Amino acid sequence: MTLRDLAEAVDMRAPSLYSYFRSKHAIYDAMFADGNQRLWEYVQEQPVGSDPRGRLRVWLGAFVRFCCDDPALYQLLFQRTIPGFQPSEASMKLANRSLQWGRAVLVEADVHDPAASDLVTAVISGLIAQQTANEPGGDRWIRLTDSAIRMLFDYFDHTEGGSRRDSDD
Repeated sequence: MTLRDLAEAVDMRAPSLYSYFRSKHAIYDAMFADGNQRLWEYVQEQPVGSDPRGRLRVWLGAFVRFCCDDPALYQLLFQRTIPGFQPSEASMKLANRSLQWGRAVLVEADVHDPAASDLVTAVISGLIAQQTANEPGGDRWIRLTDSAIRMLFDYFDHTEGGSRRDSDD
């Protein structure tokens, strides 16, 4: 789609659209920033208690629901499917805020392995990928989120990644 096509789709003249965005990538960057801000606000709205593991379960469950509700936005935010698109530094700062917050909550939950956030990311993105690819609009894999997180905590508790060894989480 060209910017001219986009302008027509939103009932604008192309020169007017060009006054707001210098390129398609600038539009993608604005969408990337907006999507990350919406994700942050959605996750922060979730009711959580003081237990870090409980907060992480609620946060990750909300993250999965958010991503599955809008697969196109999920692709823009996390899959880099647009050739040549690189988010701006300001947009990446918004994206990294959630990642840094999640890593801090893992540490609060006694998970200290630096690779733990990568493992959580892999498992959670796998659930999102399965849900969006195989049952869009459904909840088959979304329902597995809490079990997957509990499985990860069990793994972390029995490896050097976590310091708790006797946990019912």
